[in-house]
Amino acid sequence: MKTTGAAVKLLIFVVATSLATGVLAMTISNMRFTETRGYSAIFSDVAGLLEQDDVRVAGVRVGQVEKIELYQGRQAKVTFSVNKEGVFDAGLPSSTQVNVRYRNLMGQRYLALTEGPGTANDYLRPGGTIPLAQTKPALDLTVLFNGFRPLFRVLEPNDVNKLAFQIVQTLQGEAGTVNSLLAHVASLTNTLADRDKVIGQVIDNLNNVLGTIDQRHTEVNRLITDLRGFVGGVADDRQAIFDSVAAINQLTGTTAGLLKDARPALKNDIAGLKRLSDTLNENGADVDRALRTTPKRMEGLINISSYGSWFNMYICGMDARVRLPGGPVYQTPAIVNENARCK
Repeated sequence: MKTTGAAVKLLIFVVATSLATGVLAMTISNMRFTETRGYSAIFSDVAGLLEQDDVRVAGVRVGQVEKIELYQGRQAKVTFSVNKEGVFDAGLPSSTQVNVRYRNLMGQRYLALTEGPGTANDYLRPGGTIPLAQTKPALDLTVLFNGFRPLFRVLEPNDVNKLAFQIVQTLQGEAGTVNSLLAHVASLTNTLADRDKVIGQVIDNLNNVLGTIDQRHTEVNRLITDLRGFVGGVADDRQAIFDSVAAINQLTGTTAGLLKDARPALKNDIAGLKRLSDTLNENGADVDRALRTTPKRMEGLINISSYGSWFNMYICGMDARVRLPGGPVYQTPAIVNENARCK
């Protein structure tokens, strides 16, 4: 029972997914299941129009472009189809005007069918061709927007897009009135006018700066003259400067090599100094005692060496002990000088 229930759920999911995928595929490919009639139209320019683009009447999609080909070497022939049911039950009027219009600012286009002057009961037979006189190519947006470039430069991107799309719609006859376009342009102009105070403040501040500079034009001239002299002096001594830079570079390289060569020995010396400082620190008491007794001993040494480069001493007595390696200690008899000098 569990297996059967899971299989039924899986089947329902597969069917629903397949239906949704099919609807999406038909929407993307513009598939139609109604009966259609085919017609052709001659244009002087259809740049940007693609096969399967929409064919619309009053903004409602009623067909699609089937084929685009070159006609008589300098013109374009567009083959399109329209739904047989609905607006064109009796066929396409022979006075129909066909215009290439912009669908959006991304450059997508479509064919717009409008009613033109002529006999209302005169219809084109299926496969008929609408002549060049009854067609109109798309607007040249490059030329159009070049005229609005100064305004676009000072607007926000969203305002530019909105204004540009309204311009296209108005010139294609799709906007409500030209007054709405003018009203929008006026609102944007007012926005720029609202910034007039800020622009005026900037100009006033600039005038103040220029006035201050003008009041000190003597100092400014002197500064410019001194700066020019400095730059001229640097230019005259550029060879010496270049030579100095080269010498500094060479000195840097030599110093780097010297440090590289001396680094091992310097490292050993630093390590030896560390050991010496540790030894002195451990025997601080002895070092301190030696430093305290050294002045008196040096004084005595100076006295006995004052006669020349030798020590002048008079021995009054001597007592010696000799220790032989691995043997006893021998002590010599004490020698005492009975001279009056020693008493």
